[in-house]
Amino acid sequence: MYKKIIDSHVHSDNSFDGHHSPMFLCEKAEELGLRALAVTDHIEIDYFRENNYQRTANQSHFETAKARSAFRGKLIVGVGVELGQPMYDRETADAFVKSKNYDFILAAVHNLRGKPDFMFLDYGVDKVEDVMEQYFKELQLVADWGNFDSLAHFTYPLRYIVGNHGIEVDLNKYSEEIDSILLSLVKNKKALEINTSGLRQALKRTMPGEDIVKRFKELGGEYITIGSDAHYANDLAAGIQEGMEIALRCGFECVSLYQGREPIQIPIE
Repeated sequence: MYKKIIDSHVHSDNSFDGHHSPMFLCEKAEELGLRALAVTDHIEIDYFRENNYQRTANQSHFETAKARSAFRGKLIVGVGVELGQPMYDRETADAFVKSKNYDFILAAVHNLRGKPDFMFLDYGVDKVEDVMEQYFKELQLVADWGNFDSLAHFTYPLRYIVGNHGIEVDLNKYSEEIDSILLSLVKNKKALEINTSGLRQALKRTMPGEDIVKRFKELGGEYITIGSDAHYANDLAAGIQEGMEIALRCGFECVSLYQGREPIQIPIE
């Protein structure tokens, strides 16, 4: 078993789909022996005003900072955010990033423009090839933007296309697009997340898979974060050990822990 377990993708009940408070999450993390976690509640830029995400951000930031103070010396608590669809309103995204002193910002694409989350698409109507092409185009825009720290759950649509619908996707068809996105992360000195939630879901693999993590390293990738994407306290650190094994096999000797938006390289040991 590895020491220094870091879970860099955790949702509290300040996320619309979260279930436990930051304080309770930290209690559970300390009980499990974690070294650190980052609370990264959802802020969806395309619904920022409609769903009053500024209020969500304020509450999450306040409660997580309070938990960080309470657990000082026992657990490193990162005040973070998962910023969804930042390029759908770049002006709002840029202003939001500047609005608070975050430790860690994940960037994500959960849906295509004008469409619901990939979970809700009808893949008989929305053709898989078109969905994946558009998804990678949006990821490219995010990677080029670079106003974040780590790119969350690369290959996210597979959670539903493969996991829920059983439609296999040959990612070799998109190798040029994937390489281009990874190269932008390398150029902008950004991290790639190994999201372990798929291991406990129908997908049964990380997002991205080991082949893409390995390719990131081959292209010069330096920073890796690992996150359980837990929405319940019982899922804290789930799959993190497997994620660390993947990182090691792909040539990464450290996992990045972000504090004040700066990566601290923590050896995998």
